[in-house]
Amino acid sequence: MTQTTDVPAHRGGHATDSGGVGDDVVSADAAVEQWLAAFDEALRSGEADRAAELFDTEGYWRDFVAFTWNLKTLEGREQIRRMLESQLPAVSPSAWSLDEPASVSGEVIESWVTFETAAGRGWAHLRLRDGRAWTLLTTMQELKGHEEKKRRTRDQGVEHVISRGRKTWLEKKKERQETLGYTEQPYTVIIGGGQGGIGLAARLKRLGVPTIVIEKNERAGDSWRKRYKSLHLHDPVWYDHLPYIPFPDDWPVFPSKDKVGDWLEHYTAIMELDYWSGTRCLKADFDEESGTWRVEVERRGEKVELRPTQLVFALGVSGYPNIPHFEGADSFAGDQWHSSEFTGEGDVQGKRAVVIGSNNSAHDICAALWDHGAEVTMVQRSSTHIARSESLMSLALGPLYSEDALEAGVTTEKADMLFASWPYRLLPGVQIPVYEQMAEKDSEFYGQLREAGFELDFGEDGSGLFLKYLRRGSGYYIDVGASQLVIDGEVALARGQVRRIRPDAVELDDGRTLPADVIVYATGYGSMNQWLTDLVSQDVADQVGKVWGYGSDTTRDPGPWEGELRNMWKPTNVDQLWIHGGNLHQSRHYSKYLSLQLKARMEGVPTPVYQVQEAHHPC
Repeated sequence: MTQTTDVPAHRGGHATDSGGVGDDVVSADAAVEQWLAAFDEALRSGEADRAAELFDTEGYWRDFVAFTWNLKTLEGREQIRRMLESQLPAVSPSAWSLDEPASVSGEVIESWVTFETAAGRGWAHLRLRDGRAWTLLTTMQELKGHEEKKRRTRDQGVEHVISRGRKTWLEKKKERQETLGYTEQPYTVIIGGGQGGIGLAARLKRLGVPTIVIEKNERAGDSWRKRYKSLHLHDPVWYDHLPYIPFPDDWPVFPSKDKVGDWLEHYTAIMELDYWSGTRCLKADFDEESGTWRVEVERRGEKVELRPTQLVFALGVSGYPNIPHFEGADSFAGDQWHSSEFTGEGDVQGKRAVVIGSNNSAHDICAALWDHGAEVTMVQRSSTHIARSESLMSLALGPLYSEDALEAGVTTEKADMLFASWPYRLLPGVQIPVYEQMAEKDSEFYGQLREAGFELDFGEDGSGLFLKYLRRGSGYYIDVGASQLVIDGEVALARGQVRRIRPDAVELDDGRTLPADVIVYATGYGSMNQWLTDLVSQDVADQVGKVWGYGSDTTRDPGPWEGELRNMWKPTNVDQLWIHGGNLHQSRHYSKYLSLQLKARMEGVPTPVYQVQEAHHPC
């Protein structure tokens, strides 16, 4: 997805001597240290009002777990004050320190900061404007006394004492596999063994949280392998690492689906995850008496009841395939597939193929069908944002996720933090200039698409691809070549709504008929709430409420404003039930905060959650 380190246009005067921007790094450091000292003093003395006054009147504080045991954005001094009044006694923050020299961008000083709380150690990103905090991101990085075993604290692996009955690593592994889920119960069960479930399980493994991953496919990585064979990552490799083990530095920028699938399978083995493939979750319900979940699964024909304390749904960013029910579909004489079922296999040479949809999958499938000799028509039912891959990389992702970024000292961890450092209220202002540049840079390309009849947009406010993804999870295509097929007429384009399906054609609402031997419904997926409805209950799904989006009051993301993605990676309105997912980047970054929340609860660390998000939109 897209992000930039540029500072958006904002109100505010010029720098002041007391803490504004200077050309000298030393003065920038001094400004940050002066602010941190004042902030630390206000927090230590419990003066929430004074701490809030250190923020700009339009200041933002985004916190991941460290202060709120939540993922929460506070907007303005009053919200910040109320949070501090609630949380300060338990959090006891201290040891605020500049982590490295500050930098200057226009009228803004940016700095990396470390700090501590009663429960853990944190890392923060701070932007000062006119001597006050404009944006602050605070994140918990580790729990005190429950740190990951790594580097100097890693396990020895073997006792250098000869004794009878010593167990080898392999024997211990087999013993764990035979007992966990049977005679010993996991603390956490993760339903869904794709990239999200795997990454979260790896973090929990490092934290010593007994966890079982439930995956219906036969092998880890099958959720990638089973997609259409031409699929490659649309995001570059630097953006897509898993926790702890980055992709090798000779991997292609855009790996194929099968290569990614194999990586996930090997990663699962290397990280020694307790991964139950070939296993379906049948149902789950909460046992109030024991305070645990009853999770009924079928593991390769055997029924097993698991009793975890925490239950995580990690089933991607969507629910079931969204297959529209068009009149006459049952009468169609040819083949029909949803994009999730389309593999690209089979003989389509000379066949007339109609692909309903115009986003990522639709373009990829059109290209695959064309490549195999089909006569392809794309049906565009609504406007689509298109970003050329090269432009997306150079203008948006490159500053954070690229070889240039790495050489400039922007590690994956720093890039993730910078990504998160912009509150969603400010993010459109960061993104709009990127897509204005893109529109200018690729104006000839966009002109050719419009001449071909393609309906384009850059988001409802011009903020482009990443905001569309966050708000609705759809409505865009990262162009890796299929747009040229549309421009050249190699893939025909029909705009309109589908009225009905005929035995040999697709009829549109204006009366046009598109002859068809093959129909592919590239019509996306439903809500993640569907999993909760089917596996737990409708009441639980309604209690959790809508998943994804943040209340932007744009298409498919109704208000009210919520400021963070609904129900993702944080406490929901159903105790001990969590939702994890997103793209590879989000699965990697946010799994850190979810794993720390789960570990804290397992160890009995107090976790006073500040303002669990209300469920404004039942399932």
